[in-house]
Amino acid sequence: MSDPDKITGDTVKADFNAIEAVIHYTRAAHDLGLWESERLLLERHFADRDGPLLEAGCGAGRVAVALHRLGYRAITAFDFAPEMVDQARSLAREREAAGIAFLEADAVGLAENPAIPADHFSGALFLFNGLGQIPGRDRRRRALTGIREKCRAEARLLFTTHDRDANPVERAQWKREAALWARGECDRRLAEFGDRYFVHEHGRTFMHLPDQAEVRADLAATGWIHEWDAMRDEIARERRAVRDFSDNCRFWLAKKS
Repeated sequence: MSDPDKITGDTVKADFNAIEAVIHYTRAAHDLGLWESERLLLERHFADRDGPLLEAGCGAGRVAVALHRLGYRAITAFDFAPEMVDQARSLAREREAAGIAFLEADAVGLAENPAIPADHFSGALFLFNGLGQIPGRDRRRRALTGIREKCRAEARLLFTTHDRDANPVERAQWKREAALWARGECDRRLAEFGDRYFVHEHGRTFMHLPDQAEVRADLAATGWIHEWDAMRDEIARERRAVRDFSDNCRFWLAKKS
């Protein structure tokens, strides 16, 4: 039986359906569009604009609608928060992005979801650290497995994570955090080292912050071949609005084995 005080998928879903989060992500979808780093990597590794793309954790439609404007015409995007999906559909109508299939679905149960066909997609996306917003390593691996099962052979997956080894400040912070966990003084709502639960002006956010070894192991365990990774600021210099919206993160590119 699960601990009622622990952060769960239901906790995260409720946080994303909260009005503060919906407003925050809807504004970003309307005003930001693609980050420069995202645009560069998408055009480099997903050059076939007619190939079917699957976007997990689409939120309010920021990426999917921007992709449509770049000429991508076979996009299926899903999110487990119905309020976000409603906003994504509204944005698509406003921007005349007809043809994007927005669905309410959970990445953790994707493999069993008949509404999204198996062995169909030529590429998949899980951007803005969506994978890390799934509590529980086994559930994150289920999401990676589900995305793989929906993709064709040789399909690419582009996703982002935080990186707790990214710089000396992060390493020092997580060294202190490790000492708290060792003494049993960590936040009792959290299940795994690397978990954080933020309360901020836009609501509440759960995030699991992995190191690189963890991500590589999760890819290997779920049938993905790691091809490349780099921090966002190594790929492009983002405009100020993007940097205010999101901290630096690590991009990962993997191929279905």
